[in-house]
Amino acid sequence: MKKIALLSLITLTACSQGITDMEDRSANQCGDKPNCVSTIDNREEHNIAPFILEDGVSLDQIEAVILQQPRTKTADKQTDYLRVEFTSKIMRFVDDLEVRIDGDKLIVRSESRTGHSDFGVNRKRAETLREALKQAGLIK
Repeated sequence: MKKIALLSLITLTACSQGITDMEDRSANQCGDKPNCVSTIDNREEHNIAPFILEDGVSLDQIEAVILQQPRTKTADKQTDYLRVEFTSKIMRFVDDLEVRIDGDKLIVRSESRTGHSDFGVNRKRAETLREALKQAGLIK
């Protein structure tokens, strides 16, 4: 019986992440849980280095690079803001990657929706994005 209850809880948690309306959090610092990184958060456990854009880079170009990653989909796109959902392969957990163009900088924020720790997944995702954007000639 305990196994069925645990399996049901895991299934409900993984499936209940279908958030359709989420406010732009790109300008917010991360919370206290170690499952978020951001270019604007100065705390060492959450901070990632700035992304400096090359001249004339568009959000469409950045989106195209991000969507090359597996299990991604655009959730919200505005003039200078983009939120992409990343879904984990096994448990189907959803993480949100938010980017905003601010002058010559790309604000980047990646956070898990559930759980306490992400075991470094969001930091790795941000650094993978950095390398992909460099290879595409979109950031310095």
